[in-house]
Amino acid sequence: MNKNGVIPWMKQQWRGIVKVRLKWVKNRSLDHVIDKETDLKAACLLKDAINRSSTAFLTAKSVADWQKLLGLTVPVLRFLRRYPTLFHEFPHPRWPSLSCFRLTDTALFLHSQELALHQTHQNEAVKRLSKLLMMTRSRALSLYSLQSLKWDLGLPDSFEKTLVPNFPNDFEFVKSPNGVVSLKLARWPEEFAVSALQERNECGSHYREFKRGQSALAFPMRFPRGYGAQKKVKTWMEEFQKLPYVSPYADSSKIDPNSDLMEKRVVGVLHELLSLTLHKKTKRNYLRSLREELNLPHKFTRIFTRYPGIFYLSLKCKTTTITLREGYQSGKLVDPHPLVRHRDKFYRVMQTGLLYRGDGSLKHEDNSSLVQNDELRSEESEEEEIETSDELCEGEWSDELCEGEASE
Repeated sequence: MNKNGVIPWMKQQWRGIVKVRLKWVKNRSLDHVIDKETDLKAACLLKDAINRSSTAFLTAKSVADWQKLLGLTVPVLRFLRRYPTLFHEFPHPRWPSLSCFRLTDTALFLHSQELALHQTHQNEAVKRLSKLLMMTRSRALSLYSLQSLKWDLGLPDSFEKTLVPNFPNDFEFVKSPNGVVSLKLARWPEEFAVSALQERNECGSHYREFKRGQSALAFPMRFPRGYGAQKKVKTWMEEFQKLPYVSPYADSSKIDPNSDLMEKRVVGVLHELLSLTLHKKTKRNYLRSLREELNLPHKFTRIFTRYPGIFYLSLKCKTTTITLREGYQSGKLVDPHPLVRHRDKFYRVMQTGLLYRGDGSLKHEDNSSLVQNDELRSEESEEEEIETSDELCEGEWSDELCEGEASE
């Protein structure tokens, strides 16, 4: 790479790899993860909203239209009542017929633990945030786009007030002529300009060859059952893997947007972005808002169905979620971050409330003992990764998945 961030062989262009039409295959284990974490994320966002409130509670009326915002498939009021271990319902002080919700002692204790984790791992959060900004054209993103990604990236709730001001040499706020406030890199941290794929390969001789420009880096592939052995698929993937790897932190403006090299670069950018997320997944619409900044083609979401060995696309919970396959094994994260482990604890407390809600055996004063209970275990069993094929091929998905918007 030269001083302008341009790799010499970028001037060459590759074309002609024959694309294979692949059927979409449902992965029940990953769908289960997405189903579970949709409720988990909604509960966490509601917890943060209550914590931010000046009254320390939210009314049923104020949250009535948040269903779409939270990604829920049920009304918000029903959702809040489903988890009494986190949300305590009580009548409004002035209008008794209006239901209100505050955090239980258990939820407050979990929140304090979460704040401590954010403080302990703030340098890691800064690294993830910096790497995301480094992949953009302007080295900046609007706070609106970042707010959508803050849970996925493991950023504190009010990161623009609690995290960013602690690192004035790394970030700065800029305001566009139309009034949009963005977060911009104040400097280029060269030590962060290494992708997850490069880090994964840096100890081997293959990586040394790559650094000399003598080899390409290959993406880990985990095909749905029966796909990897298909001769056409295998040949296609071998040709794709032999293409030069373009770092997501390198200048891509000189690459022909219609070339195979650009397609591999797009795969690399999406791979790196998902690698930055704590749960190795995010919503497709969050990526759409970053399309221009990341120099992605207009119909870039077709990449997810074209490379099912790298990505998994799910339609669970009335939304479209993209997952990085290598991040999971048998329905579990391979290397969970401490904040993810804390969120698992949060989810187990949610499920405990759900179990006892029906018979009324869980009382408000019982909440404080839930977190300290060493015998509390997740009720989920280890699930074998099961995949079933649908009768849809990639080309037939284009209207629904690649061009249309899922309801979110």
